[in-house]
Amino acid sequence: MLGNGGGRDRDLPGAGLGAPGRGAGRGVHTAYGPADEGETPGRAGSGVLHAQPGIVRSHVAAFLNYVRVERGLAANSVAAYRRDLEKFARFCEERRLGLERVGRQQVADFLGRLYQQGLDSRSVARALVAVRNFFRFLRQEEILKHDPTEHVESPRTWKRLPKFLSMEEVERLLAAAPDRTPRGLRDQAMLEVLYATGVRVSELVNLKVSDVQLEAGYLRCLGKGNKERVVPLGRKAASALEAYLRNGRPRLGKRGGSAHLFLSQRGRGMTRQNFWRLLAARARAAGIRARLTPHVLRHSFATHLLERGADLRAVQLLLGHADISTTQIYTHVAQERLREIYRTHHPRA
Repeated sequence: MLGNGGGRDRDLPGAGLGAPGRGAGRGVHTAYGPADEGETPGRAGSGVLHAQPGIVRSHVAAFLNYVRVERGLAANSVAAYRRDLEKFARFCEERRLGLERVGRQQVADFLGRLYQQGLDSRSVARALVAVRNFFRFLRQEEILKHDPTEHVESPRTWKRLPKFLSMEEVERLLAAAPDRTPRGLRDQAMLEVLYATGVRVSELVNLKVSDVQLEAGYLRCLGKGNKERVVPLGRKAASALEAYLRNGRPRLGKRGGSAHLFLSQRGRGMTRQNFWRLLAARARAAGIRARLTPHVLRHSFATHLLERGADLRAVQLLLGHADISTTQIYTHVAQERLREIYRTHHPRA
């Protein structure tokens, strides 16, 4: 998440890139694959016209290939980079800007255009991170000698406290109209697992049967950057999973041979969109009026652990956060909750 006043790069998709291999830009290929076929990316001092149509995009393609292959970023993070850098490439093309002519002012102009298009500070800050990491890549690859983003400050953004459900609301959600059909068993298992483990929805739908160890009481998931972690299962989640594996999944899997743990009615792996729909339906059945997303359950998982005395470092590991500063926002949530309890119940509050 972005903090106040600084918009910390490391909290956005794929930030904190390590130094890539040297030597790209010395021929038709960069170290991470070709640019556009038949084009040679310009190198600092090479005399190639960076303003030539397609050159900026060829460098963007090489960078995206780098973060996907070398850094192992998740598909969603790569897609976010692509969207922001396509806007930047279009900005350069419209102004006939070669990359060697992009300075601090041009970067500021690009950010200004995003504001004019109606983007909020958080979205603009994310775009700056994409452009900044792009230029770092070009500089480290010796394609450019300068980094025009070096002294550009990230837009100020408010640190938004994550929304979460109370423990009573979670109980209502998990108890709302469960049934013993294969679909009902699957839905119950997915909700129980999500709240019990705090996994991301993408991690949830990508679980394989082989990732579950019911007897040991844990599951293995693949997080951002293809980082694997092991998370414990609570007894209720394990019980719901066992019922689904015994009486639900075999009937859903008759139409296909998918290795995914959670299957749709067609026997294919569940998608994020499938889960959003079932979560919305369950929220309505539970009488929860607030907009409920999978991430709200993840936030609830972390907040409830901290409220009950869990160690911040342990919560970081369970959530799969690379940086503990990302986890620290939940301590603010817990403090706000304590203040609310104090104001409500103390006679002289």
